[in-house]
Amino acid sequence: MPDHKLIIYQLLPRLFGNKITTNKFYGSAEENGVGKLNDITDRALAEIKAMGFTHVWYTGVIEHATMTDHSAHGIKPDDPDVVKGRAGSPYAIKDYYDIATDLAVDVEFRISEFKELVGRTHKSGMKVIIDFVPNHVARTYASDVKPNGVRDFGEDDDNTVDFSPNNDFYYIPGQPFVVPGGYNPGGDDFKSPLKDGKFDECPAKATGNDVFSPAPGINDWFETVKLNYGVYYLDGKKSYFDHIPPLWHKMYHILTYWCKMGVDGFRCDMIEIVPVEFWAWLIPNIKANYPHVIFIGEAYDKDQYYNYIHNGGFNYLYDKVGLYDAIRRLTCNEPGASAWEINAVWNNHCKGIDHNMLRFMENHDEQRIASRFFAGDAMLAVPGMIVSATLATGPVMIYSGQEVGEPAAGACGFSGDDGRTTIFDYWGMPEHQKWMNNGAFDGKDLPLGQQQLRNFYGKLLNITKDNEALNSGSFYELMIANEHQQGFDTKLYMYLRYTVHQRVLVIVNFNREARAINIKLPVEILAQFDLSGEASFSDMLSGVTFSTTDIGDGIPVIVNGSSGLLLNL
Repeated sequence: MPDHKLIIYQLLPRLFGNKITTNKFYGSAEENGVGKLNDITDRALAEIKAMGFTHVWYTGVIEHATMTDHSAHGIKPDDPDVVKGRAGSPYAIKDYYDIATDLAVDVEFRISEFKELVGRTHKSGMKVIIDFVPNHVARTYASDVKPNGVRDFGEDDDNTVDFSPNNDFYYIPGQPFVVPGGYNPGGDDFKSPLKDGKFDECPAKATGNDVFSPAPGINDWFETVKLNYGVYYLDGKKSYFDHIPPLWHKMYHILTYWCKMGVDGFRCDMIEIVPVEFWAWLIPNIKANYPHVIFIGEAYDKDQYYNYIHNGGFNYLYDKVGLYDAIRRLTCNEPGASAWEINAVWNNHCKGIDHNMLRFMENHDEQRIASRFFAGDAMLAVPGMIVSATLATGPVMIYSGQEVGEPAAGACGFSGDDGRTTIFDYWGMPEHQKWMNNGAFDGKDLPLGQQQLRNFYGKLLNITKDNEALNSGSFYELMIANEHQQGFDTKLYMYLRYTVHQRVLVIVNFNREARAINIKLPVEILAQFDLSGEASFSDMLSGVTFSTTDIGDGIPVIVNGSSGLLLNL
């Protein structure tokens, strides 16, 4: 386990470096632009580092299926009938050993450009995380740069049977794959000789979201093929692990390939639909040679958290169904939302593993805070971000554009107007582009309010990174000690983070209006830290000072609406 708090910046290079502002519905790479790996310059990385980040998660760098024709570079075009969006989904991997062609300035040297990005990131003082998508691949998967001796997925399969533990895929023998009806790839204006509503795949392979039919629906992951880890799903999920399935070794080789390039960690996609036995085998084997490499799992079943951490070997898991959901309800001022829901997170399903949980308020799957589907105002996230960053020693993550209030307005193509920044389409992020300022990365074009928002994120993250109590200290909740205090309500949340040397009192207010409350510290806390008499405390975020004539009687504070305090005790 790393000996410091991870502060992760997630960015899609395709979006991050894009300077073109056209944003045409279903626009091409030429029309809407596409960011390159080389756009993530030393200056850009220095600005990211200055905000307090320790790691960058480069999302969508491995080659995935796309509607863009790269045949001029010797790359076989993908059939658009099994591609989602003009750019394509980063989670429909076409070649696990290659870099997405769109991201390269010089396509012939695309892998070298990625290695150079890794080098720049390390030189800036940060580490590199990339995606590992273990459950499925693009229907057009075919590696053209795999190392000598590597056998491609399915190359040795017996496709006359629906299942064999030695096969890489699942099959529907004797039946061809059927493209879902009603799919119009690329929109009305997109023309391609391959756009005919058909895809040549016989026998059909099972679809990524466990659809064992030749005709998946339009809402299924029809662009992907499910990989076979030795589990027969049509026989009560019967496992065949008496010998290690060939796919396991192939995945080990793939991760080793990226580790050798200097990758420091993997965000692993949809880990719960891959058997935990695979993770229990894979992760220790990778760590035997690369002990520093971290594994972050996208997980949603809180009843399986312990299993994937203690048996599967993951360093960290998403805390989506716990803290994210609770904070979102509070941020949106939903009826019945209560800060006691935060108590339930650490006191129940995250009990004993709070340090293993990755906290966030945005990522590529979730709606933007500033969108009308979430809070509609990025500043309303302040109390939730304070809690997400400081509740525990586990990682906190920010999604590129979040720090400048990117609203994800409008439909993009395959991505509708749903409050999410598209991962399927060529697109520019308007508010992020103001900060990017045509590659200067100086925020010159940001309005004052967004500059203040970005400054809040930078101050919060740096305090969290540098303060011993916040990055590695213990936790003591103060809700019970204060629930009968005048001014208390269930939209306030308060706790102490502490070590022998440092103490930080965290108070957040999810109400839209200010609240005044006298914060009481329990007798055992006063005694443990020898606190008594008159005292003054400064808020590390604003510099505002609060004083008390006798700390034993409490600390009177005023917390602005949708805000919070980090008081040095």
